[in-house]
Amino acid sequence: MLENYFPILLFIIVGLVVGVAPIVLGKLVSPNRPDAEKNSPYECGFEAFEDARMKFDVRYYLVAILFILFDLEIAFLFPWAVVLQEIGLFGFLAMMVFLGILVVGFVYEWMKGALEWE
Repeated sequence: MLENYFPILLFIIVGLVVGVAPIVLGKLVSPNRPDAEKNSPYECGFEAFEDARMKFDVRYYLVAILFILFDLEIAFLFPWAVVLQEIGLFGFLAMMVFLGILVVGFVYEWMKGALEWE
């Protein structure tokens, strides 16, 4: 009866090895030379350890939301491309309408200046 659980145990062990081995290997092999540039915050636009109630530009969130919106809409192209032969002309035209709406939204955002960062 216990031999039925061996594949599960093996899967857990392999998963732990694949997850933990690169971390341990990185700690053992990589050099540790911290400096001010490496320890500085990045990608967020403001210092990470300041007052949580500080004011900052809302455009950061707008750009992030626009990126997520267009990224998710483009993700619909992959399953469509896989089944394009099966859905035929109707599926092709439906995706062209979808992409047309996407392009109109993108042009609108561009004209409104939502993609500009000062």
